[in-house]
Amino acid sequence: MTEKDSCITHIIFDVDGTLLDTESLYEVAYRKIAEKFGKEFKDEYLPMLAGQLGDVVRQNLIDLFELPLSLEEIKCVLRSMMEEKLYDSNFMPGAEKLVKHFAAHGIPMAIATSSTPDEMELKTKRHDKKCLFQYFTHMVCGVGDPDVKRGKPEPDIFLVCASRFPGKPDPKNVLVFEDSVAGKTAALAAGMKCVMTPNPHFDKKLTEDATLVIDTLDYFKPEKFGLPPLKD
Repeated sequence: MTEKDSCITHIIFDVDGTLLDTESLYEVAYRKIAEKFGKEFKDEYLPMLAGQLGDVVRQNLIDLFELPLSLEEIKCVLRSMMEEKLYDSNFMPGAEKLVKHFAAHGIPMAIATSSTPDEMELKTKRHDKKCLFQYFTHMVCGVGDPDVKRGKPEPDIFLVCASRFPGKPDPKNVLVFEDSVAGKTAALAAGMKCVMTPNPHFDKKLTEDATLVIDTLDYFKPEKFGLPPLKD
């Protein structure tokens, strides 16, 4: 893609595994749950558990490992395992620098996450994360927002998020940053471009239709999308 091929005016970020290093924490928890019940966790399960709404993830865990737990029971198990870890989660490589770069150039940014508002409050409670999230004009959560009828991989959350920018940009002018297959599929279905930073264990066939796939946000070149280049 060259600069003339794109006219990006607005940015939407996913959170888990894109801005914050939380997906790796969830993965550890999923593996521990599988091990507790004598099951084997395989890397091929990861795309089914990343980027989805909480109840979808929990039901997938129950089905994959034939767990003798209800949705509410596994929710309680995960909450007890994750609460402190989510508070202490760090930024993904390149995330802080890229967000501040876009903010310095006045590029509107928003959040579209499958997390609940309560989960986002926990994940952004630490001071340095609060400072970073101040640069976003708004945040749309996949749970609790009356306008988001369906979770990722459906496009609803990204269309709703884009519609809440002042001026309501055309989806073709919106660039989404995602790490999950569900999120990538949702962004493309919304008519937006999508930069993926996927888990290295994902099958490459699951990511090949993304607009761009990079290892981390450190490798993103804004000028390829008609955006101001990063300074060295």
